[in-house]
Amino acid sequence: MTHLQTLPKPPLSTAPKAPFKSLIGIDDAQRLIAERVAPVQGTERCSLQAAQGRVLAEPITAHSFAPPCDMSAMDGYAVDTAALSGAGPWRLRVSARIAAGQAGAAPAVAVTGGTAARIFTGAPVPAGADAVLAQECVRVIGEDIVVETPPSPGQNIRPRGGDMVPGQHLVPAGQRVGMREIAAAAGSGQATLPVRRAVRVALIITGNEVFEAGSARPQGCIWDVNTPVLESLLTALGPVVERVSLQHSQDDRGGIAARLSQAAESADLIVTTGGLSVGDEDHVIPSLEALGAEIFFRGVAMKPGKPVSCGRVGGAVWLGLPGNPLAAITTWQLFGTALCRALSGDATVAPCAWPVVLREGLTRKAGRAECRLASLGPSDAFGRRMVSVETTVRSGNVAGLPQADGFVLIPADAAALDAGALVSFYPFAQIAGC
Repeated sequence: MTHLQTLPKPPLSTAPKAPFKSLIGIDDAQRLIAERVAPVQGTERCSLQAAQGRVLAEPITAHSFAPPCDMSAMDGYAVDTAALSGAGPWRLRVSARIAAGQAGAAPAVAVTGGTAARIFTGAPVPAGADAVLAQECVRVIGEDIVVETPPSPGQNIRPRGGDMVPGQHLVPAGQRVGMREIAAAAGSGQATLPVRRAVRVALIITGNEVFEAGSARPQGCIWDVNTPVLESLLTALGPVVERVSLQHSQDDRGGIAARLSQAAESADLIVTTGGLSVGDEDHVIPSLEALGAEIFFRGVAMKPGKPVSCGRVGGAVWLGLPGNPLAAITTWQLFGTALCRALSGDATVAPCAWPVVLREGLTRKAGRAECRLASLGPSDAFGRRMVSVETTVRSGNVAGLPQADGFVLIPADAAALDAGALVSFYPFAQIAGC
């Protein structure tokens, strides 16, 4: 199984080169998101079952000792090692029987020098005993056991507090809750966890030419890919986000501004698609400016997805995705997931990636970082996963997506990469869990 991880910066910079001086690099855009976007206010307590996928609002600390007392680590016999001195073997009378969950068993039983207690895994160790002999290591004769080899003090005993003690720091705030965090919380006796409330997301899909898939479509118009794709991507993020509204807008400045203003009243994050360029029919940026929006960045030196922009309007953060579907998908994975993590209080803001090597070399025009669809192959002789990448980038094409496992990020200043070159790979599957 491949484990996803957050990578250090790629070996080659993703910063833009001339002539894209007005654009910022991918790293800079992600840095601005981390710096300017604060977690949403408001927390709630969830049962452990309901906390899966949520983000911790407070650290988890242990409330009690675990184990709560010295407990046997196996089935056997509890003995006092001090009584097993000199030359053996030793014959001990079995004076008690202690099972796990046997209320009051340990306080009521004591092991003396000439006795032992039959004990089972998870049972409390009785007073006077400091080791447990595995049952296969003794001979049973009637009500006695014969010990040939004495155990060491502490052998086969899980000591009180050996796993956790009261006040011990278990999980930091900002951690996404999963199986491991639930196990630690349950082991410390906690039935609920404090988590951040879900991030409220509003979607605004623009474009006169965009029609719902399956509907009547006039000549020269296209099916709406972005709406179902963004719905899927939000669902994949799990309970940290909640889609609160979905609106489709014609390419009309007043209508877009009205929808942005309305969405800003209820959403933490507004995501728009299309309308980001500088043409006469691109109205998203002018609409935001008319509403007094703050723009964090406008345009990133990347392909596809150069128009991607981000800012704040009213009390909501805004992310403007390009209208072409592949550009919208790649920019969402690089910036949309980062925004949702920042807003949810997730301590890990940067998207996950892992290193892979190219199966084939490539050449291209340097200047912008480039996202190319990629398919995972076998590992090389050094255990590194290899990928095959598409030879071209077409931001409006989606037919190749089902065959791709993700995309690789080619650094801005790389005009050529040889076969075997190390690149960062962003798997589509990571959207759900990383």
